[in-house]
Amino acid sequence: MAIAKNTICVWYNKDAEAAARFYAQTFPDSSVGAIHTAPADFPSGKAGDVLVVEFTVFGIPCIGLNGGDAFQQSEAFSFQIATDDQAETDRYWNAIVGNDGRESACGWCKDKWGVNWQITPRTLTEAMAAGGDEAKRAFEAMMTMRKIDVAAIDAARKG
Repeated sequence: MAIAKNTICVWYNKDAEAAARFYAQTFPDSSVGAIHTAPADFPSGKAGDVLVVEFTVFGIPCIGLNGGDAFQQSEAFSFQIATDDQAETDRYWNAIVGNDGRESACGWCKDKWGVNWQITPRTLTEAMAAGGDEAKRAFEAMMTMRKIDVAAIDAARKG
């Protein structure tokens, strides 16, 4: 397999492989690739521990780095998943939150490893792109939500 020119690197405390396997089971066009172990002891682990996991999420190449607890995830990084309808929105949201994740606001949730996800129905993105009163109504509706309610966004778009 050729090494991608640009790859997203996500820092995990120690569970990059478990996270990658969860993503591969949850999202289409996602998989776990090579798993690399540490060739020597390092500050948060020992030789032979899983250090780097190659994986894809919706076809986007990523690596998970088991770097220990020196750095924590924040909302400054998130995966944004565009959904086509309420069923798809519910499926991904419920998978993340139902696997020891946490809800946040405006379509954001956090998985059990601390990685942030935006589960964003396309209708919301389209409303924002339309601008004007349509965007304002959709935005104001979104601001009251945790998981995005597609029907409520569609109703807000229409006014």
